[in-house]
Amino acid sequence: MIYLLEDDQNIRDFTVYAVRNSGYEIEGFALPSAFRAAVAERLPELVLLDIMLPEEDGLSVLRRLRSDPQTARLPIIMLSARSTEYDKVLGLDSGADDYLAKPFGVMELLSRIRALLRRTEKLTVQAVLSGGGIQLDEARHLVTAEGADIGLTGKEFDLLAILMRNQGIVLSRDRILESVWGYDYTGESRTVDVHIRTLRAKLGVSGNAIETVRGVGYRFHIDHNESGEATE
Repeated sequence: MIYLLEDDQNIRDFTVYAVRNSGYEIEGFALPSAFRAAVAERLPELVLLDIMLPEEDGLSVLRRLRSDPQTARLPIIMLSARSTEYDKVLGLDSGADDYLAKPFGVMELLSRIRALLRRTEKLTVQAVLSGGGIQLDEARHLVTAEGADIGLTGKEFDLLAILMRNQGIVLSRDRILESVWGYDYTGESRTVDVHIRTLRAKLGVSGNAIETVRGVGYRFHIDHNESGEATE
């Protein structure tokens, strides 16, 4: 099931019609309150989210979704008439997985939906990753460091997960951007550096497990006294 939160009835009806005709189950909502009630009743597989909305703006809705453990991992595509690079970066940095500017073509929208669902399916392996005093539970979206619960944003969680899944391997900033922010993310690699810095700060002493490899990127340090393996 795909949920669309869009207050413009013409765009909402057109999008629902096009997506439904392509074989997807979709339901449209005009108000954030109706959308929230539907999410509480049934979690969707993907959300299409407008920015300019009554009651509250789409970025606020996005942050609410990302702050709730039940919806923190929902695939979300922002739909907006705001098409500047700043607006796109703001949406992606706020937790969106993709950003599509209006007016958009049906074929492009469907392509983005398929691509995001494919990426999401690759993350359905529910594992507990461990190493460096850190445990990351993908199924429950929980992280502990030295036994203490650590609150991470969606992007910080994804960033830590890809580093831990590739323990001992140096990941370039470009690869991290593509894996965590999406294939079409156009922000500068400094975004990775900023998120690494906040992630290390939240992890405390365990943050030392994330090593900087100058001129290349980052690596999660393997402690040979620990297994560092994922357990299904």
